[in-house]
Amino acid sequence: MSHLSHLVVALPPNLSVPRLREELGADLTPEFVVWDHQGRDPVDPATLDLVVLPFHTTSRTPNPGYVGTQDLARTLPRLTRARLVQLQSLGSEGVPELVPPGAALANAVGVMEEQTAELAVTLLLAGHRDLVHHVRTAGTWANRRSPGLFGRRVLVLGFGGVGQAVVQRLRGFGVEIVIVAATARTTADGTVVHSITELPDLLTEAEAVVCTLPLNGGTRRLLDTDALAALPDGSLVVNVGRGAVLDTDALVAELRSGRLRAALDVTDPEPLPPDHELWNLPGVLITPHVGGNTEVMPQRLHELVARQIRNLALGLPCENVLVHPKEAAACPVT
Repeated sequence: MSHLSHLVVALPPNLSVPRLREELGADLTPEFVVWDHQGRDPVDPATLDLVVLPFHTTSRTPNPGYVGTQDLARTLPRLTRARLVQLQSLGSEGVPELVPPGAALANAVGVMEEQTAELAVTLLLAGHRDLVHHVRTAGTWANRRSPGLFGRRVLVLGFGGVGQAVVQRLRGFGVEIVIVAATARTTADGTVVHSITELPDLLTEAEAVVCTLPLNGGTRRLLDTDALAALPDGSLVVNVGRGAVLDTDALVAELRSGRLRAALDVTDPEPLPPDHELWNLPGVLITPHVGGNTEVMPQRLHELVARQIRNLALGLPCENVLVHPKEAAACPVT
């Protein structure tokens, strides 16, 4: 029945072998090994067919639950038999160049976009309803008027899965939504998407920016000193994409002056050091990169990994392929 007679699958510690066996059923019985890509290898990497990576980071700062790309640089090139390397995240920065030529690289589309959009809107509401002030002055009953979200112009930066989910949720809040992505287009439902080349002019009229962009050469520090300076006084910057899309030093300067406010789920550096100035600046709300981390995420991850195992075993197309194998592979890609 199977395309490969015996599959050996490496899993990160956060995934459950029993749960995957339940998802797969009795007809597929791969061999599983747990591999954190740190310390000693549990098996010879050259014996693995599919490798699910731990959550990864390009930062050299230790981040609990994440593996650094410096560790992946040691392990991934030795996956000479692997046909698929599966990320648990949408972002892939630092990984494509490490994947061996015979393997495809896939990300986790469908696992956390809805939850991340949920947090983006939570941060947007929290910022416009002044929750930082109210929490910090708890016990004083310091009633003051907040900006409010209703009637605001919100610029959503990025229109991938997360950006689309943010827009869908915002449509019920009585706001004007301006969407900016890599290329201008009008979607089938009539939604207008502006080109990134229009961003400087559009920022001048935005009262909030929700950044959902991935990190790449074209987005790194896209929101720099000039971009932030273009925003009107009192604007709120929300970032649930990648920290380095936003120039931290430029943001700190704006926050020090009190001209802008920020609500951040991602930062640069990340994790944000305990003594970093961002923690104590006025008008700032920070969450520790928890956008997709809700109770539904583990179920979706296990379902995705089970589907990819089945795809690989039966010679079916793999999902969410970012990098195609440079050599013929047992897992076809679309």
